[in-house]
Amino acid sequence: MTRPEDRAAATRRVWLETIERFRFDRDAPGSERYWSPRLDTASRDEIRAIQEAKLAALLPFLYENSPFYRRRFDRLGLLPSDIAGLDDLIAKWPVVDKIEMSEDARAHPPYGTYTAMTEEVWAERGWMMFSSSGSTGTPRVFRYSQIDRELWAWANARALHAMEFRKGDTVFMITGYGPHVWAWGVQQALAKMGLPAIPGGGMDAKGRATIVLRFRPTILLCTPSYALHLGRVLQEMGADPAALGVRMLFIAGEPGIGVAATRARIGELWGARLVEFYGCTEAAPSAGGFSCPASHAAGKPAATHLLEDTQIWEVVDPASGGALPDGARGLTVCTNLNSEASPQLRFLVGDYAVLDRSPCLCGRSHVRAMGSFSGRADDLINLRGIKMFPVQIEEAVRSVHGTGDEFEIALSTNEEGMDMMLVRVEHADFAAGESLSRRIAGEIRARCEVRVDVEVLRPGTLPKTEFKARRVRDIRVK
Repeated sequence: MTRPEDRAAATRRVWLETIERFRFDRDAPGSERYWSPRLDTASRDEIRAIQEAKLAALLPFLYENSPFYRRRFDRLGLLPSDIAGLDDLIAKWPVVDKIEMSEDARAHPPYGTYTAMTEEVWAERGWMMFSSSGSTGTPRVFRYSQIDRELWAWANARALHAMEFRKGDTVFMITGYGPHVWAWGVQQALAKMGLPAIPGGGMDAKGRATIVLRFRPTILLCTPSYALHLGRVLQEMGADPAALGVRMLFIAGEPGIGVAATRARIGELWGARLVEFYGCTEAAPSAGGFSCPASHAAGKPAATHLLEDTQIWEVVDPASGGALPDGARGLTVCTNLNSEASPQLRFLVGDYAVLDRSPCLCGRSHVRAMGSFSGRADDLINLRGIKMFPVQIEEAVRSVHGTGDEFEIALSTNEEGMDMMLVRVEHADFAAGESLSRRIAGEIRARCEVRVDVEVLRPGTLPKTEFKARRVRDIRVK
C-alpha cells in the first residue's frame, strides 16, 4: 500500500513537471513584441488545452499536499477524479474566500493549511514569506519556494515585456518592500530581463525627488496616489516632472488606470504613459493582470490583460457566487496554475470586472478586464442603503478643475442615528468654499445618487500619501 507521504511526493513531482512542460521561452524573449509568442498569441482552444492539462495535475496535488483542500474535497463529497475539466470545476467547486482561509489560519496556526507548502519543502528550498494586505482578522501568510521565485520571475518578465520595458530603461522602485508581492515580483523579473533598478525604500518624498532629478530613471514604480504626491514635490522644488525623461509610470496597489480622471491627471503631470499590474498575494507568483500597448487607446476604456496559461480567470455573481458569462459585471475569481506553494482553486480575489475574450489590438489572445477593475468588494460603502465605491467619489472629485490630489471620505453617525458622509477636498480657491462644495456634491450625486456633505480645505491640509492611500475613515456607530 502506498504511503501518504509517497503519494504527496509523487503528485508534487507530476505537478511541477506539468508546469515546466508549458513554460516556453524561459530565459529570454522569443521576439521583440512577445516574450513567449507561442503562449501570448495562442488560440482560445490552445489556451483551454493548457489550462485543462494543468488542472488535471493540480487537483490530485492539492488533495495530497494541502489539508485545507483535502478537507474541502471530503466535505463536498468529491475526489479529484470527479472534476474532469474546467466546466466541472466551475459547476462543482464553490469559490474559496478570504474568510474561509482566515478561519483555517486561526484553527491551524501559524501558517494555516491552505497552501501546499510543507515544513520539509520550506527547509529544503524555501524562498520568502508574504502576508496578505488590506484584510482584517487573522493574517493570512503565504510561504513561497525557490521554484516559485523562478516561476514568478518568468511570468512577470512576460508581463513587463508586454508593457514595453526594454534595454536602456532604469526602474526607480519607489516602495517599501515589506511583505508585499508586487515589488518583490518585479525585482525578480527585472533581474531576469537584465534591467537595472534603483531601490527607493526608506526615503521621504524629497529624497526620492532628488533621485529622479539626479539619476533620471525612465520608469517609476509606485502607487497612483504617490505618483501625484511625488510630482507635486518636484514642482515645489522648481522642476517640471514632464521634462525629466520619465517615459512610463508603473502603478499598482490602488485603482489607477481604470479611474479615467486620475489616469489623465497623472499622465499630464508626468508627460508619461501609465501601465499597471493586477494580482493578489494568494494567487502569486504571477503578475496576473498587466497593461499592453493597446490597454487604453485614445477614446476607449482602459483594459487589463490576464495571463490565462498560468491562471484561470472568471467572474461570479456577488450575491450567489454563481459563474457569470463574459460581458457581465462580477467579482474576479482566480485558479492559480503557476505555483508550487499556493496553487489555489477558484479563489475569490473580489474586484469588480467585466471580461472579454475577443482578440486584442496588441495581438494577444488572453482575456481582458474591460475598464480594468472598478473596485474591490471589500471597499464597498453602504450609505443609507445606497452602495458605492471610493473610486466613484474619486471620479467626481477629479472632475472638478483645481481640486487637489488628496481627498478624504469620512463616514459618521449623527445624533438622530443616521449615517452621514463628509467628503473633504483640497482646492486652491478654498475661499469659495460654499459654491465649490455644492458643485462637488452635485458631481458625487450624479455618479452615486446620494446626497453628501463636502468640505473644501486649504491646499496642504490633508496628509500626503506615502504608500497606499487610505481614503475612507469610518467612525459610524455599528
